[in-house]
Amino acid sequence: MPQVLIVDDDQSVRELLRMYFARENFEVREAATGPEALEAAEASTPDLVVLDIMLPGMDGYEVCRALRQRGEIPIIFLTARDDEIEPIVGLELGADDYVTKPFNAREVVARARAVLRRSRTSTATTPQQVIDHPEFHLDPATREVLVRGKPVALTPHEFDIIHLLASRPRIVLPRKEIMQTVWGYDADYGDYRTVDTHLKRARQKLKDAGLTACRIETVWGIGYRFVVEGSEAGS
Repeated sequence: MPQVLIVDDDQSVRELLRMYFARENFEVREAATGPEALEAAEASTPDLVVLDIMLPGMDGYEVCRALRQRGEIPIIFLTARDDEIEPIVGLELGADDYVTKPFNAREVVARARAVLRRSRTSTATTPQQVIDHPEFHLDPATREVLVRGKPVALTPHEFDIIHLLASRPRIVLPRKEIMQTVWGYDADYGDYRTVDTHLKRARQKLKDAGLTACRIETVWGIGYRFVVEGSEAGS
């Protein structure tokens, strides 16, 4: 029985999520503040944390930083804001996903299951394709990305998206397919803004590192593709 720690200062939110997670055979623990969350995680390491950002005593970002120092516990942020800045900060801190309030509780549980599946299979030893171009090197075994010989720090999901696209150059991958492959979500629970947020950040990191020979193109209304300079793909 997986254990989930629900951290939110709103009791009604905790009760709603407790009910839905319990229905899906999760063991549920709760915390209403940042310090309480860290105490609960110290007492019994959860398999997953659903973490509100706006918390008394210590905000969700601080809690996430502290949890990340202890290990790779999967984290899903709850955010009350529907803009890009807040999710990007959370993802940069190492969160696995985010859900915007008001949310569908069934969706949160579905996302939680997908994150857990992903975390449990991330150490699989199945060989994966190494991507090697003059300016760009990606090794899935070491989880390293190099641009002009220098490492680029990508989050786990950013890495997985880039590897997925780069291993299928010129092929347009719909956001739905990226979501299902990288996150493992059922289509009904696919929030494609998550894909867009991760890709926007990853693309900027590669650009800042000096990558010019390869690029990620947006194919409006469909998805994304990885293009190598000089290929026959359109601009």
